[in-house]
Amino acid sequence: MLPIPELLAPAGDLERLQYAIRYGADAVYCGLTEFGMRAAPGNFTPEQLAEGAAFAHARGKKIYLTMNTLPTNEELERIPQAIQDAVAAGVDAFIVADLGVLAMVKQYAPNTEIHLSTQAGITNWAAAKAAYDLGAKRVVLARELDLRAIAEIRAHVPEDLELEAFVHGAMCMSVSGRCLLSQYMTGRDANRGQCAQPCRWKYHLVEESRPGQFMEIGETEEGSYILNANDMCTAPFIDLICQAGVDSLKIEGRAKTAYYVASVTSAYRKALDAFLQDPTAEEYTCPDDVFEELDRTSHRPYSPGFYFGRQQAKQETKNGGYLRHWEFIGVVEGWQDGVAQCSQRGKFCLGDTIEALTPLGERITLTPEWIKNELSEEVESTPHATMKYTIPCETALPAYSLLRRRVPSEK
Repeated sequence: MLPIPELLAPAGDLERLQYAIRYGADAVYCGLTEFGMRAAPGNFTPEQLAEGAAFAHARGKKIYLTMNTLPTNEELERIPQAIQDAVAAGVDAFIVADLGVLAMVKQYAPNTEIHLSTQAGITNWAAAKAAYDLGAKRVVLARELDLRAIAEIRAHVPEDLELEAFVHGAMCMSVSGRCLLSQYMTGRDANRGQCAQPCRWKYHLVEESRPGQFMEIGETEEGSYILNANDMCTAPFIDLICQAGVDSLKIEGRAKTAYYVASVTSAYRKALDAFLQDPTAEEYTCPDDVFEELDRTSHRPYSPGFYFGRQQAKQETKNGGYLRHWEFIGVVEGWQDGVAQCSQRGKFCLGDTIEALTPLGERITLTPEWIKNELSEEVESTPHATMKYTIPCETALPAYSLLRRRVPSEK
């Protein structure tokens, strides 16, 4: 019998953790201000981690802490306290890559699960079994594996070893994300959470005897982004990943916004639930509104990653930017008697058609007949960051619904 997979969402800070859980995540992964592979987000203090764990546990959800950098000798003395603080906060598991950190977690948090990070490069069942023998409850598989390889790992490892796989988000040009380019080119170490993403840069060719003479290496006038991987999107075949024996479906993006986390989590919640309605069905059809939702966040062109072989893990060589068809404009703080109380996150104007996404995944189209500011004065737009305003809405909008509109160029 197949396991019921967990939907695991990223949380770069406390707000993003709360949105991930409100929008359908079964668990979240986050980091402290040290020892995690994403240095750019706000991350969590021990106090915020405790608040996040309490929020998750009150709703029957789990929280995992990333401690998956490669620490230096100088940092080692701070790790035991960080582990103990995390245990006191109530984390359900540690995600680790370094064997020394794994040993410390076993010593200072013997009753807390250990998940071996994708940075460990688990690409075969022998490595997965070795991780299990070292005390890992779960292994986060390398993104370079196809479906057959995952199924073979599942068949050869103990039943109680959980498998986690990435299902959506940015892809790295290096195996298991272990890249040296950023450190070499900018002094920012990708293996310590500081990646400058040089794989997204536009490159030219320079011949040794002709310094300063840049030659295009692309097939078009726009040049070439020769290392720029497409984003992964697996919603259309989420059934195959589940059937391969994956226990946890992981969304990438701890550096992404709360809006991104909510939108993508909502889409995958709907895709997974559609599969779980009849997991033995011969054919799975991903709901159309899942695809529509996944187009409402900024993203690079989508591909299925390595799940069907390396030839499907495509790159976008013509540009390094994002596709951005919709923009986030506000948060609903409350609704009463046909009026929604909102907080601004982006400007929109009277007459614009906007859309609300609710925590249950519903999409509601609105064309407000009026906008009122905090003084109940009618205004033509919402130009001030975080301003409070009200709009009419016949349909009840739950708190934490998100408002958005098409970007003007897409009208």
